[in-house]
Amino acid sequence: MSKTGIIYGINGPVVYLKGDSGFQMSEMVYVGEQKLVGEVIALRKDTTTVQVFEETTGLKPGAAVTSAGGPISVTLGPGILNNIFDGIQRPLSEIARQSGKYISRGVSVSSLDTEHLWDVKVTVSEGQQVSGGTVIAETQETHSIVHKSMVPPNIKGTVKRVVPDGKYTILDPIVTLELEDGTEKELTLCQKWPIRVPRPTLHRYPASVPLITGQRILDTMFPIAKGGTAAVPGGFGTGKTMTQHQIAKWSDADIIVYIGCGERGNEMTQVLEEFGELKDPRTGNPLMDRTALIANTSNMPVAAREASIYTGLTLAEYYRDMGYDVAIMADSTSRWAEALRELSGRLEEMPAEEGFPAYLASRLSAFYERAGMMQNLNGSEGSVSIIGAVSPQGGDFSEPVTQNTKRFVRCFWGLDKSLAYARHFPAIHWLTSYSEYLTDLAPWYTEHVNKNFIDLRNQIMALLNQESSLMEIVKLIGSDVLPDDQKLVLEIARVIRLGFLQQNAFHPDDTCVPMEKQYKMMETILYLYRKCRALVLMGMPMSVLKEDNIFEKVIAIKYDVPNSKPELFDTYIQAIDTFYDKVLEKNG
Repeated sequence: MSKTGIIYGINGPVVYLKGDSGFQMSEMVYVGEQKLVGEVIALRKDTTTVQVFEETTGLKPGAAVTSAGGPISVTLGPGILNNIFDGIQRPLSEIARQSGKYISRGVSVSSLDTEHLWDVKVTVSEGQQVSGGTVIAETQETHSIVHKSMVPPNIKGTVKRVVPDGKYTILDPIVTLELEDGTEKELTLCQKWPIRVPRPTLHRYPASVPLITGQRILDTMFPIAKGGTAAVPGGFGTGKTMTQHQIAKWSDADIIVYIGCGERGNEMTQVLEEFGELKDPRTGNPLMDRTALIANTSNMPVAAREASIYTGLTLAEYYRDMGYDVAIMADSTSRWAEALRELSGRLEEMPAEEGFPAYLASRLSAFYERAGMMQNLNGSEGSVSIIGAVSPQGGDFSEPVTQNTKRFVRCFWGLDKSLAYARHFPAIHWLTSYSEYLTDLAPWYTEHVNKNFIDLRNQIMALLNQESSLMEIVKLIGSDVLPDDQKLVLEIARVIRLGFLQQNAFHPDDTCVPMEKQYKMMETILYLYRKCRALVLMGMPMSVLKEDNIFEKVIAIKYDVPNSKPELFDTYIQAIDTFYDKVLEKNG
C-alpha cells in the first residue's frame, strides 16, 4: 500500500488528505515540497488528518504528503545537555546557522551533532548477555554529567563485537549484538524513541525522599518528593517563571529539563543567559552543563507547542534511565492546553468547559503520571519530577486547567497577586497551598534533619492559620481591642512571614538555604514565641515586649547567620533568654 497522500483541505496547522493513504495513527509525515514535519492525528475510511508542526502559509491542495517511516520520535544520545531545541527537537543554534535569526520552514537539521567526536569508554565485553537498559558505553557529555549509552528497551542479545575505547561520533557502531533470532544488530551511542510512549521501567517506588530546593516555603511548608508532581498556578506577574528558575538553579536534581511552552521569547532568552552565567553550586561548572532547554515560544506554531512537553518528558526519562534525578520545569501547561483547544477547534470537535476539548483532563493526567521514582531496566534508580506552571486567566483558580491539574498533582503552590504586589517573594500563599507528600516524607526529615522537624513545621502553620482568623476581627474593629496573647500571635506570624517565608533571591545566603538552617530558624522563632507567651501570661503588655526590638532581630536571622555557620543560632537563643530576664527584672 502506498505511503503517500494528497492534500485536499487545509485549516491552519490541520491538513486533510483524501482517500486511503496507508498511514498509521501518530505516524510522522513530511508535508508538501518543503517537507514540513507533521503527525497523523485522525484516520477515517476516506480521510486522513495531519497536524503540521510548522507554519502552513503557502501550502495548497494537491501537494504530496509522504511518510517518515515511523512515529514522531526524538534522538537520544550525547549532546542533549547544554543545548536548546524547538518543540520537535531541532537544535535552534543549528537552525540559526542555516536560516538566520528567524526559523525558516522545512529546515532539516539533525537533532544532535553527528560529526562531533566523543571520548567513548566501552563497558561491555564480547560474549556478554545484554538486554534493554544495559549500559554499553560511557561518555563525558559535559563537565558535570557522564552520559551512559544503553541498549534500547526492546532489544536482547549477546555481544559479538566491541570497538576499542577511543573517539567516535554518535552514528559510529560501538557494539554488535547477535539477537535471539540469529541476526546481528549494530548499536551506536544514540537511539530513537517515540515521544508519546513512556519509556519502560521495572518498578515505581512510593515517595520517600524530598527534592530539596533551598526555598524555605517549599522545603519546610509544602515539600515535593523526588519523582513527585507540583503545580505553580498564578496570575500574570506573580512569579511562576521566577519560582521555577529558583528551583532549576538550586534544587538537588542532577539534570534540569526546562520546557518553555508558549511563553514569551524574552523569558527563554533570560533562561539561556542566566543559566549560562550561573555556576552550579555542586560542581562549580556552568549550570547549562546539566540543563536542556525546549523552547516553543508564543509566536511558534501551536501544533509544535502541543508536542514540546512530550519531547522534554522523553529526554527526562532517558536520563532517568541512566540513574539520574531529573526535574522538569513546564512553563506553562496553560499555554499547552490553549494549543490543544485551538487544534480541537480546527478539528471541529465538540468543546467542553470554556472551549477546551473533552480530553483535557486525560491529557494532563497522562503527562503528570509519567513522573515518578523508578527502578530502571538496568537496576539503577532514577526519578523524574514534574513542576508545571499554570497561568489561569485573571488569576482565577476555578478555571478548567487549574482545576484539572489539581486532580493529578500532589503539591499545589498557589501564587498570590497581593503578596507579589507587596514584594513578598516567593509569592506562594500558605493558606491556598498544600502538599500531600508531607506524611510520606516525615521519616526522611526525622532521620536527616531532626526528629522534631515536622512538629515545628505544624506549629508554624498553626500560628499562620490563627493569624488569618484574627485578621478577620482586626479588619472589622482594629487590633487595639485584641488581648495581648492574640496580639502576640499576630506579631509572631509577622516574624514568620517576613523572616521565614519571604526569601531574597539576590542575597548570597538567603537565595538557597540548607535544611539545617531552615530547622534552626523555625526553632528560634518558636522559642521566641514561647518566651514571649510566658511573659504575656504573667501580665506583661505587648508594648513592653516590643521595646527591645527582639522581633526585628529574629527577622534578620536569615541575613545575619551565614549558611555555613549554624552554630550562631545559639547566640540568638541566648539573646532571647537575656531579653526575657531583662523584661522580668524591669517589670517584675
